[in-house]
Amino acid sequence: MKRRDFLLAAGAAAGSALIRPSSLFAAPASAAGGKKRLALIGTGVRGISFWGKTLIQNYSGQLEFVGLCDNNPGRVAYAKQYMEADCPTFTNFTEMMDKTRPDLLIVTTVDATHDEYIVKGLQMGADVITEKPMTTDEVKCRKILRAEKQTGRKLHVGFNYRYGAHFTKIKELLASDRLGRITSVDFHWYLNTDHGASYFRRWHGIRKCSGTLLVHKATHHFDLLNWWIDSDPIEVHAFGSLDYYGKNNPYRHTHCRTCPHKSTCKFYWDITRNKHLMNLYVANEKYDGYLRDACLFRKEVDIFDKMAVQIKYANGVQVSYSLTTYSPFEGWSIAFNGFGGRLDTWDGTPWEKGREPVDQAALHEMEMKQDLKEDHSRYNEILISQNFGSREQIKVPKVYGGHGGGDAVLHRRLFVAPDAPDPLHHAAGSRDGAMSILIGIAARKSIDTGKPVKIANLTDLVPQAKRVIAT
Repeated sequence: MKRRDFLLAAGAAAGSALIRPSSLFAAPASAAGGKKRLALIGTGVRGISFWGKTLIQNYSGQLEFVGLCDNNPGRVAYAKQYMEADCPTFTNFTEMMDKTRPDLLIVTTVDATHDEYIVKGLQMGADVITEKPMTTDEVKCRKILRAEKQTGRKLHVGFNYRYGAHFTKIKELLASDRLGRITSVDFHWYLNTDHGASYFRRWHGIRKCSGTLLVHKATHHFDLLNWWIDSDPIEVHAFGSLDYYGKNNPYRHTHCRTCPHKSTCKFYWDITRNKHLMNLYVANEKYDGYLRDACLFRKEVDIFDKMAVQIKYANGVQVSYSLTTYSPFEGWSIAFNGFGGRLDTWDGTPWEKGREPVDQAALHEMEMKQDLKEDHSRYNEILISQNFGSREQIKVPKVYGGHGGGDAVLHRRLFVAPDAPDPLHHAAGSRDGAMSILIGIAARKSIDTGKPVKIANLTDLVPQAKRVIAT
């Protein structure tokens, strides 16, 4: 076998040996010591699907829901029906916690309210899992860290991307020191005109709710960087603006269903074609006025739609990151530069060999589904180029659904085998949650002020050259 063919074969074999959601942490018939009692606050799509129905379907031997809560009574009633949960519903959080006394609270509310429920949950005796981002500003971050320390309870942050097969393989390769000392990283993320636009028609388009996409969305990407680089950020300088959505369009309306511009607006979205969203949101607008199909050109939108961030790490690594929200395709690319060589990899980019044009709306819908499919005929490619040496192509079989397979593996880690060996340190705690959002918060502040922002000035956390591992 020629060396090149051997490397390709070895790379494919290495890729296929990655974490497999279908087999990792095989679930026992029931949880040791009885079922874990769960309560959920926030019954939006993510809450009632990934943290609701999926758990009931796959882990009923390990856990049981004892309460669901949302300030919208219609939405929480539908959530119970959709999840097929056998538990009471509440519109008052304190009442739910008092009456149900859960072991574990899952927080999936609007980002800006995460801190309120995390802190109260910890203080009322529950461990907590929160959706990313952990919270939206440094003051709320300090409150959360203080409450966890004072109560002795545990906070987990749902960083599912870490567990994806492609991202895990990158971590493996970096940990093996193939590149020598890493010095810089180029990371670019592209949201398409379906998925990217959706943030601007939802509550995410309002800064006071989401903290901007530098916090809500990019927390995923900043956490991956912290994990891959294995160090803490120390300084951030950023640029960003709102150029495409919001006030920039010549026409607008309140929401799509009644919009007089339906025939001409390329972003018209017909929510009535989705029965699930009609039942969850439209049927319950009368309670809180929330419009799930709000106009993405409404003047209230005040987040950035293009962002560029420079990050300096305590170990000397420099990162150039960008996020675009109106790309014709969905994908990302990253390169790690080291003394010994360079690692390049990407996903979803149109220049991939053999990549056929796909419907961008269908692409995102497939990514969110939990019925995983591993396709050995399609691969994510990782290219390692050694300085003064060889070039190696490593192929990782594509995993479709559940954020590249990460959703299912995260669930198994949390609910089946939380104490299993974790050689690549996938588990994410409050410090991980804080360090990821602090990059986004610092970037937002930097854009607002035009000045660099030091991470150490935001909380009491002291950035470390070697990342502190979650315990």
